[in-house]
Amino acid sequence: MQHDYQLEKRRFVIGGLVVLILLIYIGRLFQLQVIDDNWEQMSVDNAFYTRIVYPSRGLIYDRNGQLLVDNEPAYDLVVTMRNVKDLDTLDFCQTLGITKEYFIARMKKIRNTRGYSSYTQQTFASQLSGYDYGILQERLYRYRGFEIVPRTVRQYKIPIAPLIMGNIREVSPKEIEKDPYYMRGDYVGDLGVERSYETYLRGVKGKEILYRDAHGRVQGHYAGGAYDIQPVSGHNLTLSIDANLQAYAESLMVNKVGAVVAIEPKTGEVLCAVSAPTFDPRLLVGRQRGKNYSELYKTPFKPLFDRAVSATYPPGSTFKPTQGLIGLQEGAITPNTLFPCHHGFHLGSFKLGCHGHPSPLPLIPAIATSCNGYFCGTLMNILNDRRRYPTIQDAFEKWKNYMVSMGYGYPLGIDIPNEKRGFIPNNQFYNKAFKTEAWKTINIISISIGQGEIMATPLQIANLGATIANRGWFYTPHVVHAIQDTLLPDTFSVKRKTLIDTRWYDYIVEGMRGAVTGGTCRKASLDVKGIEVCGKTGTAQNPHGKDHSVFMGFAPMDDPKIAICVFVEQGGFGATYGVPIGSLVMEKYLTGSISPSRQYLEDAMLNGNTMQFMDAKNYR
Repeated sequence: MQHDYQLEKRRFVIGGLVVLILLIYIGRLFQLQVIDDNWEQMSVDNAFYTRIVYPSRGLIYDRNGQLLVDNEPAYDLVVTMRNVKDLDTLDFCQTLGITKEYFIARMKKIRNTRGYSSYTQQTFASQLSGYDYGILQERLYRYRGFEIVPRTVRQYKIPIAPLIMGNIREVSPKEIEKDPYYMRGDYVGDLGVERSYETYLRGVKGKEILYRDAHGRVQGHYAGGAYDIQPVSGHNLTLSIDANLQAYAESLMVNKVGAVVAIEPKTGEVLCAVSAPTFDPRLLVGRQRGKNYSELYKTPFKPLFDRAVSATYPPGSTFKPTQGLIGLQEGAITPNTLFPCHHGFHLGSFKLGCHGHPSPLPLIPAIATSCNGYFCGTLMNILNDRRRYPTIQDAFEKWKNYMVSMGYGYPLGIDIPNEKRGFIPNNQFYNKAFKTEAWKTINIISISIGQGEIMATPLQIANLGATIANRGWFYTPHVVHAIQDTLLPDTFSVKRKTLIDTRWYDYIVEGMRGAVTGGTCRKASLDVKGIEVCGKTGTAQNPHGKDHSVFMGFAPMDDPKIAICVFVEQGGFGATYGVPIGSLVMEKYLTGSISPSRQYLEDAMLNGNTMQFMDAKNYR
């Protein structure tokens, strides 16, 4: 019988193929069961589910223990995409009160978000009300892949100080990358102390390990909750803000644009910080937060812009005390030095105008009457003294260093976000501006009266008032008085001294007291025995419209408890709005009420309206 070699070859080929396939299966099985744990993890994920338990956010109180911000229950609807099966979209949309188009767009946005994974929970809807939660909870079994996660949202007890307290919003992808604490759908502080004290307020997350049946339904806690971790609530904050004073100052600034900042000189604690116009912080809570935020952003006069710490203005005549102090320290003037002022400062054909008052004047009445000629002459003496400084560049550098020591030109370091530095020019700035190093004092003379290139925040101006009240030192201003179970940062307890000797401040204080008793700040005088108010007006020139009304002051003179700055954009003379509002706020804080004899002044400020003269369309 003839041997069939062709058939024999086929047997070997087929056998080899069988062995090869068998080896492939064995290798794959080995990989899946020994090397690759993905399937094991998927099996575990099907049986077990780790749920994050969010902590209660820390509460916020005012300096007198009044509760300002607490928490109330809210609920997020989350979705795990890979678990969504047999969803009745129409029924789901009707339950939530949304359209099918919104549902499709929302699911698409979730999938297209950076960091998306079908295995992790994604937020479909946040901050559902208790009513929405009740309706949804009854029908949730129909919507496989969707789950409700208990959360808390902020509740504002008093609708004040939204830019101090801040708010919370959903965390951004960049913030998730930066801090491993956060995951998609978490909330984070935005603006105010909610932002700057986020790590204290947020607490520590807990977790629950739950087990599910074959249909994915949660059956209970794994091992009776033995492996669960309880959340730790955030630290409570006590603000330095006086809620009643804040509310009162806000009422005085209705229909006005500007800021009021009051500081306790002995501690640096901010008593109130008003940015006008303001808004109700409750607008930024709940499902309408995004819509309301957008509307506030588009609103004329920018209520989301914190003018107390972020707006920079020419300080006007509130700047003059700094020039008197530098002149005294440098020996450029004495308290008895006289300068003429014939309705302004004159040098050749140059004139910088001034209002009418007796002339010539020494320092103290020059402050009381806010004499422009006096402080122009003082700056001339400081910068033109070639016995002390070979060049104007050397003299100006020393001048700038004095200003920085008094809190100008750089952020003070307050504990809320977005503080601006203002502007104090240096030699390099003027060298570039004039395209020469041979510029002269007369070229920059307007800085002596807080105009020209000088810019300051209301916080810096108020801090100058506190520094003068303390006779030459200040603490970094801050809005948080205490953090539960921990200490404030050391920076707020370090005394910062200026480069001016303490003895020179007494002359400035006497001049500011004279401004109240018989000068430009007479409306600041209080009908209260023992409370001597010191003040300085400012009428800051504004190239875009009417002058700004400014006031800086403190009280009582020898035992200062409050220092203040009021800045009313396009409010006219300092005595028109700045002085009355500043004195009313001080009286309210020091006495708790407004005396009957000054009720007319309170009524005038409550009903005053400067917005009606401002162009909202072209407002910056």
